[in-house]
Amino acid sequence: MPSGNFIDYVRLYCRSGKGGAGCMHLHRAKYVPKGGPDGGDGGRGGHVILEGNRNLWTLLHLKYQKHILATDGGHGGQSRSFGKDGEDKIIQVPCGTVVYDGDTGEWLAEIKEDKQRIVLLKGGRGGLGNWHFRSATNQTPRYAQPGEPAQERNIVLQLKVLADVGLVGFPNAGKSTLLSVVSAAKPEIADYPFTTLTPQLGIVAVRDNCSFCMADIPGIIEGASEGKGLGLRFLRHIERNAVLLFMVPVISNATDSTDPRDCIQRIEKEYRILLAELEKYNPELLTKARLLALTKCDLLTIDTQTLQEKLDIPVFCISSVTGLGIAELKDALWNELQKEQNQVIEISHAPIDVIHRDEDDADLTTEEEQHTIYLNEVEEEWDLSKYKGIGWDE
Repeated sequence: MPSGNFIDYVRLYCRSGKGGAGCMHLHRAKYVPKGGPDGGDGGRGGHVILEGNRNLWTLLHLKYQKHILATDGGHGGQSRSFGKDGEDKIIQVPCGTVVYDGDTGEWLAEIKEDKQRIVLLKGGRGGLGNWHFRSATNQTPRYAQPGEPAQERNIVLQLKVLADVGLVGFPNAGKSTLLSVVSAAKPEIADYPFTTLTPQLGIVAVRDNCSFCMADIPGIIEGASEGKGLGLRFLRHIERNAVLLFMVPVISNATDSTDPRDCIQRIEKEYRILLAELEKYNPELLTKARLLALTKCDLLTIDTQTLQEKLDIPVFCISSVTGLGIAELKDALWNELQKEQNQVIEISHAPIDVIHRDEDDADLTTEEEQHTIYLNEVEEEWDLSKYKGIGWDE
C-alpha cells in the first residue's frame, strides 16, 4: 500500500439523532363522539455506531469525512401511530482502532474483533404521545412529551496495527530486508535512511504449518521522543505486539571499527538508546518480551555470549542476504510467542461502562447483539409528572 494511503489518525465530529416528539391528538369520528386521546409516540434518533471490519487496513475512507450525523426520529401521529426511527450511522473501522475523546483525550473504547460494535452516541428516545397520559381524572390530556435531544462529541480514531512481533531499530538497520526475506511482504528497500515511512505487515511461516504476523515499524533515532526524525508517531503500532525484536547492525557504515570489542560497545549503546526512547514513549513497553538480532553478520562475526551477559537478552546473529541464522530466529520468536500466548501484555486504559441491549435496539440480530457495547449511562425512566399541565405549544 502506498505510504500516502496509510492513514492511522482521524478526528471526527459525531452527532446522534434526536428523538421525535410525541403526538397530542384527540380522536374525532362521526360515530365516536368521545374518542379520547390517541397521540402516538415519536421514533428514536439514530445511533452512531463503530463497527470492526477485518477487510479494512487503514482509516483512509474517513480522512475527508469530518462530520458523522445520524438522522432524527420521526414525530408520532394520530391513531397511536409511531414515528419512524432515525437511521443509524455505522462507521466501519479496521480491527485495532482505538477511540479517544477529541476534547479531553480520554480513552473510550477499542475495536479488536471483526463485527464488534460499539455505540458511541445513543440516539434520543422518542417522546410519548398523549395517549399515555390518560387517567380517570384526566381523560383528555392535551400535552405530550418532546423527544430526547441528540448527543454530540468530538472523537479521535487511532489505528494500532495488530501484529505478534514488532521490529524496532534505527534507520537502515535491516528491518525491511528481514521482513521481505521471512514473508511475502514487499517493503521499499534502499540505501538511505527512513526508507520505510509507514508500518508494513508480513505473515511469517514457521514449522508445522504455523505462522505469525510481523510488523516493520519506521526507524526511530535518538531524540525521537522530542520530535526528531519521524518522532514516536508510529510507536503506537507496537503497543499490541507480544514480542519486540530489536535489530542492530554489527557494522553501520564503512567508518565503523571492526574490532569486536568496539562493535560490542557500539551495539550495546544503540540498544540502550532504543530502549530509552521506548521508555519515554510508554514505560509499559519495557515489560514485553524482547530479543536482539544482530544484522549484517555476513560482514563480521562477533561473540554473542558477552552481549547476552551484559544485556540479559537473547542475541542472534543473522544475515538477510545469506540466510544466516534466519531459521533459528524464527523458531525463537515462535517459542517466545507461545510463552506469551496466555499472558499477552495489554497497555492499560481507563475503564468504561458496558451497557446491555435494551428495547430500542430490537432490530439488531442475535449476532449483532453479542458484539454490541454501549458507552452511555443507563437510561432512566420518563418522569411523567413533570409533563402534566404542559401544553403542546410549550
